[in-house]
Amino acid sequence: MSFPLVCLGNPLLDLQVEVDADYLKKYDLKENDAILAEEKHLPIYKEIIDKEGLVQIAGGAAQNTARGAQYILPENSVVYFGSVGKDVYADKLNDANKQYGLTTRYQVQDDIATGKCAALINGVHRSLVTDLAAANHFKVDHLEIPENWAIVEAAKYYYIGGFHLTVSPPAIIKLGQHAAATNKVFALNLSAPFIAQFFKDPLDQSIPYVDFLIANETEAAAYAESHGLDTTDVATIAKHIAQLPKENTARPRVVVFTQGIDPTIVVSYDFNSKEIQSNEYPVRPLAKEQVTDTNGAGDAFAAGFIAGLVQEKTIPESVDVGQWAAALSIQEVGPSFPFPKQTHA
Repeated sequence: MSFPLVCLGNPLLDLQVEVDADYLKKYDLKENDAILAEEKHLPIYKEIIDKEGLVQIAGGAAQNTARGAQYILPENSVVYFGSVGKDVYADKLNDANKQYGLTTRYQVQDDIATGKCAALINGVHRSLVTDLAAANHFKVDHLEIPENWAIVEAAKYYYIGGFHLTVSPPAIIKLGQHAAATNKVFALNLSAPFIAQFFKDPLDQSIPYVDFLIANETEAAAYAESHGLDTTDVATIAKHIAQLPKENTARPRVVVFTQGIDPTIVVSYDFNSKEIQSNEYPVRPLAKEQVTDTNGAGDAFAAGFIAGLVQEKTIPESVDVGQWAAALSIQEVGPSFPFPKQTHA
């Protein structure tokens, strides 16, 4: 079976619960941030499992985007690669993905648990603390299994969650090299500020293969700081990234920076004409009382944007689909979409 879109990331079970500011302070956590759990954070998972109002949701940023893209696209359009344990948590992920029609090709670890993410919600803010567990053990060998590589070769679009830069850069490079060699579309999401700060080398090694780079304004600022750009202006940062060396110069590089309720910035650079274009797209208005949960809003935007590209929409049209998907998702609990399915209009 041919799937036009292949996604790669870290599958996690989200444990989503409301906390107060003191709880975040207790573990030295920031609002609207995402980190990998250190030893000092491990008690969180035991503490929140008994908290009232705990919601368990199939998560992992790229898996959220894969589900969202499949929500929008025709049946059997998306396949997702990642690593899970052989446990009930992986079963929960599979059940959630089946609801959306998302096909998974998990690498299964016999003796390591499925990863989990504590999604700590404080009002409209969220702080994500991730224990990768099995997700941290994905190997490029899994892509090279003949039936899996056949899926890769049949696809035309590839989407990578930036969190996977902490797990298997060789898998990302392999997909990037294939995309560049065959003139297919390769997209990467920065996913969190710490990626640019602490995983700079694997990020920089992946950028030459990137046709579309997606991030939010905080991640853009972290990139600028880690690369010594001496600016916080998102359009300036986008222009810098757009012009970085690229393997496949037949395609322009497009950098997409979301800014919450502020306009989405899109910068493209054509390596042949040397032309650079910068545009802003106002966000769809949504009444404050309609917002239920902003956790996963960026994943939803990426889902809509990538789905738009797969549908061969223009970049402005794809941004609009992304903004629609994000607005739809934040009216739900967690990184999810409403059923019966709604269609972009």
